[in-house]
Amino acid sequence: IDEQKHEISLGMKQTQDNPWENVSDKYPEGAMVKGRVRNLTNYGAFIEIEEGIDGLLHVSDMSWTRKISHPSEMVEKGQEVECKVLSVDQERRRIALGLKQLDEDPWATDIPNRYQQGQLVNGKVTKITNFGVFVGLEDGLEGLLHISELSENKVENPQDVVNVGDDLEVKILRVDSEERKIGLSRKRVEWAEEDEAAAEAAEAEAVAGKEAPGDLKGGIGTDSGPLFKSATDAASASEELAAEPAAEKLEESSESIEAAEKES
Repeated sequence: IDEQKHEISLGMKQTQDNPWENVSDKYPEGAMVKGRVRNLTNYGAFIEIEEGIDGLLHVSDMSWTRKISHPSEMVEKGQEVECKVLSVDQERRRIALGLKQLDEDPWATDIPNRYQQGQLVNGKVTKITNFGVFVGLEDGLEGLLHISELSENKVENPQDVVNVGDDLEVKILRVDSEERKIGLSRKRVEWAEEDEAAAEAAEAEAVAGKEAPGDLKGGIGTDSGPLFKSATDAASASEELAAEPAAEKLEESSESIEAAEKES
């Protein structure tokens, strides 16, 4: 009430309960919820699970096997979807939702059991890059055929050897469940076991040759150590320097989400 200006401010929402007050109890972590896609952004979709309550379905939580570039590849505005509550931040009024969490992670056991090193499989070329070819092994699952594994001869451009849509027989080199990657080879399809062993030995020798020696003495250096350091020490130092920018990016990402929520 402003007596000088003879004004009284009124509010409608104050006559109703704040929907965020008991949101943690109503939508606990792990709960299944249904909602409507209200807005799409580059990094995810906002799902309205009730009037005044939106949850964020991030692109990284849409599929276990597919790399989603934009949420429109999975959902569309106005669509009804079912999601799993991943986390609730009642103070900041945020709910994180997941779509892929409705199913078990296939990389845990299913994919490693069905695709193993040395196995021959058939697939279709889905994408060509300057470093290799992506081969679709099944719906939503791709393996990388590196340019060095395309042919016995040196390949400058993968498109000189294959085209999008080509059916290929390839050999599985590795299955990395943690990185969610499958490495493939085309040139090794006809290789015998002794050829594989020789190639693995050569690769191991190359890796060993790249290992840096210990601290190198030389120059006057400083009290903190020698003038030149090993590659391992240099990498550790780089990680420390990268820590501060990473924290800043995390804060910037948080601010971007807040801005998007206001717009939505």
